[in-house]
Amino acid sequence: MSAPTTANDAQLARWERFRAGRNSALASDHGWLTLTSFQWLESEPSAVELAPGLWSSDGTTATLTASAGDGLTFVATGEPAVGTFTESLQNEESLLWVQFGGPDGTQTAVELAVRADKYAIRTRDNASPAFTGFTAVPTYDYDPRWVVSGRFEAYPEPVDVPIGTANPLVDGVHRSVGEVVFRIPGVPHEIRLHAEEEKLGALNVTFHDETNGDTTDDWRKVFIPRPRPDGSVVIDFNRAINYPSAFTPYGTCPMPVRGNSIDVRVEAGEKLPEE
Repeated sequence: MSAPTTANDAQLARWERFRAGRNSALASDHGWLTLTSFQWLESEPSAVELAPGLWSSDGTTATLTASAGDGLTFVATGEPAVGTFTESLQNEESLLWVQFGGPDGTQTAVELAVRADKYAIRTRDNASPAFTGFTAVPTYDYDPRWVVSGRFEAYPEPVDVPIGTANPLVDGVHRSVGEVVFRIPGVPHEIRLHAEEEKLGALNVTFHDETNGDTTDDWRKVFIPRPRPDGSVVIDFNRAINYPSAFTPYGTCPMPVRGNSIDVRVEAGEKLPEE
């Protein structure tokens, strides 16, 4: 693309509101910046790193055995977790189950999760340096040229496409509902990217581009408002964001579908987080 054009005041105001909301969400207690471990549960009750109690799974349920000295309480109720407790989740589900530590006993939450049909826990510690030192995600300056018009071509039925994730031990599935098709000025061909459906008919596109590993993470995603009745869409790459795996090694974030690549530098949206 050529030199940036100038955004108007309304565009910049909307952009700034979006960025403020995004940074605020990342800075929330027990959010993605607080992850400090990811551990699979064993079949026999066992101690784990960074969390008290004995943890196990028989493949269909997870079990926690805790004593009063462990200082655990349930996140949902604040009641003490003393005794033996079980919980069942579906694949890809997560639950902030118990918490401990800090002046009020809520510094660290233990998230129960099922990934690749196996139970795991993740610790979410509000004292994590990634969380306490966070101010904002670096971004490119807003550039209105990266607001691109295109069209959505829906499939007759969703198609499940196997994908990798940020964790090499966890396989994922992308439920593609169609393709977003668009052109970038200066590129002689159309670009087609698989899309997933979000709430209220919005779309989510996970993509590679030529900035990956240089100024941006290995992949990013962009949400697209619900297509108009004629299938037309507007893709604002200024709103391209990082997956949690850009901030933490403990994510299981989905990689792009094979071929979901843009063969130019998309110099818009979020950059690599600062160390």
